[in-house]
Amino acid sequence: MQLGYVILYVPDVPAAMAFHEAAFGLKIRFADDGGDYGEMETGATTLAFVSEELAASHGFAFQRQTPGKSLAAFEIALVTEAVRPAFDRAIEKGARALSEPKLMPWGQWVSYVADNNGYTVEICSPVGSAH
Repeated sequence: MQLGYVILYVPDVPAAMAFHEAAFGLKIRFADDGGDYGEMETGATTLAFVSEELAASHGFAFQRQTPGKSLAAFEIALVTEAVRPAFDRAIEKGARALSEPKLMPWGQWVSYVADNNGYTVEICSPVGSAH
């Protein structure tokens, strides 16, 4: 088995995709015509968005993520060699800064922002890549 998708439930799929494209430079891989589902090009594991309305049709309750409220107990990590420029771009495009880039003891640059829906996004270098 392998991790194929990370799927976030959002109120507005096209807005979430446009934000992730602008703030993080991710490319849109697929967007359905109805605006209920979309995927970003992120490598082996796909980052996808599903409308809250479609998610509700699955028949189970879920907690809606709301900007400005407590952060969800998980994060999405985007890996780059250029952490500071990526962090600055995300902030410029509307992400909320949570933690400035800092070098961790294990040799990784790590920073955190909140996206337009309040999900935590880690912008980091590959582990062991810092000098």
